[in-house]
Amino acid sequence: MNMRGANAASVASPPRPDRSAVADPATAGDGTPGLKSNLALRVMAALVLIPLALGAAWFGGWFWLGLATITVIGLFGEWLMIVGNLRPPVLLWGFLSLAAAAVALALDKFELANLSVALGLFAMFLFSAREHRSWSALGLAYTAAALFAAVLVRRDPAHGFAALIFVFLVVWITDILGYFVGRGIGGPKLWVRVSPKKTWSGAIGGLVGSVAFAAVFAAAGYGKLGPMLLLGTVISVISQLGDLFESALKRQFGVKDSSQIIPGHGGLLDRLDGFMAAIIAAAVIGYLRSGTGSIGQGLLVW
Repeated sequence: MNMRGANAASVASPPRPDRSAVADPATAGDGTPGLKSNLALRVMAALVLIPLALGAAWFGGWFWLGLATITVIGLFGEWLMIVGNLRPPVLLWGFLSLAAAAVALALDKFELANLSVALGLFAMFLFSAREHRSWSALGLAYTAAALFAAVLVRRDPAHGFAALIFVFLVVWITDILGYFVGRGIGGPKLWVRVSPKKTWSGAIGGLVGSVAFAAVFAAAGYGKLGPMLLLGTVISVISQLGDLFESALKRQFGVKDSSQIIPGHGGLLDRLDGFMAAIIAAAVIGYLRSGTGSIGQGLLVW
């Protein structure tokens, strides 16, 4: 064999990229112009999406229900894209299941909402290939849980809006400070195998910011200081775990972004992974303390 030819070929042919080393664009950074452009896109997207979310949350009712329903249908669609199960019957039954559950929740028909999700889960097993059944069912269950949580938290007439805003802001502060503190300080990686660019400094920075916000929220008259600090801590940590869960899902299937629907962010799952986990946890806490009709009160009034 001609060794000189082999060496030239090795130089001319760069090594193939490792698909498993999927970088997290939200935490990657070296100050390049491309990253600055990405940050600008993130800011512009946020300037559109945040007012939309806050406006729908403020009006509540069908406005919030409609936004939440459209969002979880999109989330479920992206989940199916990640796991590679885009069979038309799976998409159709999943979307119908979530839409029917949303209408049932609006009409206070909780048994019907649960039945809609159960039928959707049955359809996931009926119409999916064997290797996709469990992942597809998990995606429907997870997005349905987020839908139930978002609707039921806002449903509390006295404290629903404030509870929803609390969860929003804890998640946003965790995400924003995690991004900037992680890039600014760096340091040891949080979980290299799942999200190579996330750092402990970013995670701690997001947590500290969320706890500080919870203190301000308590000073404004929502709950006692101690419980609110604990609540801010729990919601922030669960939000970060939700982020890592979605990163692990994408890594499992060799996917970088769930989609490209949001400029600078990727997909809905990339943007709302932390919120999904956080709102589910918040709803569970509120439900355990005050029941279905007063979840916001159970979350904030201590």
